[in-house]
Amino acid sequence: MKALFSFYSDALKIALQSIFAHKLRAFLTLIGIIIGVASVVVVGASISGLNTYVVEKVSKVLGSNHFMIARMAFHGRMSDEEFELRNRRNKNLTWEDYEWVRDHCGSCSEVGAQSNGGTDLKQDGIEFPGARIIGVSANMVDIEDKTVEDGRFIWPDEVERSALVCVLGADIREKFFPHTSAVGKILKVRGLPMRIVGVEEKRGSFFGDSFDRHIYLPVTTQMQIFGRNNLQIHGKTGNRETFQGALEDARVALRNKHALKGNEEDDFGVVNVEELNNQIDQFTGSIAAVVVPITLITLVVGGIVVMNIMLVSVTERTFEVGLRKAVGATRKQILLQFLIESAILCVLGGLLGLLLAWGVTQLITTLASITMTITVGYILLAIIVSTAIGMIAGIYPAFKAARLDPILALTQAT
Repeated sequence: MKALFSFYSDALKIALQSIFAHKLRAFLTLIGIIIGVASVVVVGASISGLNTYVVEKVSKVLGSNHFMIARMAFHGRMSDEEFELRNRRNKNLTWEDYEWVRDHCGSCSEVGAQSNGGTDLKQDGIEFPGARIIGVSANMVDIEDKTVEDGRFIWPDEVERSALVCVLGADIREKFFPHTSAVGKILKVRGLPMRIVGVEEKRGSFFGDSFDRHIYLPVTTQMQIFGRNNLQIHGKTGNRETFQGALEDARVALRNKHALKGNEEDDFGVVNVEELNNQIDQFTGSIAAVVVPITLITLVVGGIVVMNIMLVSVTERTFEVGLRKAVGATRKQILLQFLIESAILCVLGGLLGLLLAWGVTQLITTLASITMTITVGYILLAIIVSTAIGMIAGIYPAFKAARLDPILALTQAT
């Protein structure tokens, strides 16, 4: 055991001496491995960061344990024929549908209503094109986990009496009331004076599309202005364990309201936030399955460079190999010596590649404001693959060195 330890320590010492004796050559050899490892880790961090970014934005907009029933709902790609079928079959949801689901979904902790519209705003010479006018029931603040930064949200009695009140998104507040509190002020929507009762906390943007270009009105007020053809029903449960049951209760309740038989398709669409998050995971997983193997090619190229340099090293050290074999070194010992040297080069390149990847991800996070997450899985993948490539790249040069005849090696060297 002691002899074995001594051998490995000597082999490691010789390998390190060889590497540090040719620092520039070793560094140039490592560049391929460094770039390869950094590429794999940065790509992995980008995919993980993209997944986190999308899920966080979806959760911030839709809340948690939340589902939505609408006339149409899209899950992934849909053929033109399927779209036309649903477009003909599905009905616009009514206020009566909302009240029915609200009264018959016993598993739901909250059932709310929402209606969407859009218009251009203009007041006191200031224009805001393309504002979203969202009609909501009072409990949508809880269903979608909204945060009101200034003032309050819409009250239930304001929904009942179709009050002319509103809650502004951050972009609209900054446009019309940049240097003062908007609460208590008046903003006209399609000529109607809306008293501002609150301002929602800024939610940011999603790939350049702002989430703060909206105004919340009582849903009854919004439908009087924009019509009753775009109603959505939203439901929420207190925890994930009861979520699927509540969603199914709401679905069955609406099927009963529409008098659908057991074998008939739903004439409405259901959007499940949890399924949406799973689809995002599948999407980013598909990207990883395609992109990561491509980036691993750079590690293979780096391995080829290592093999070439190790072949040069064997040629340069013919005399050393011959001398060691002449004094009793076995083929196995010579083989392991060069394999260890090759593996050290690739492991060192892997560590430097991780350091480079960390720097790149920090730079991108700072400049792009998107958090890139370096995951343990991609770190292990890069290190294991780089080490394996180092070992494989060193096999042929090591075998070549181990098979040298000591007498010929000493003769050729001299």
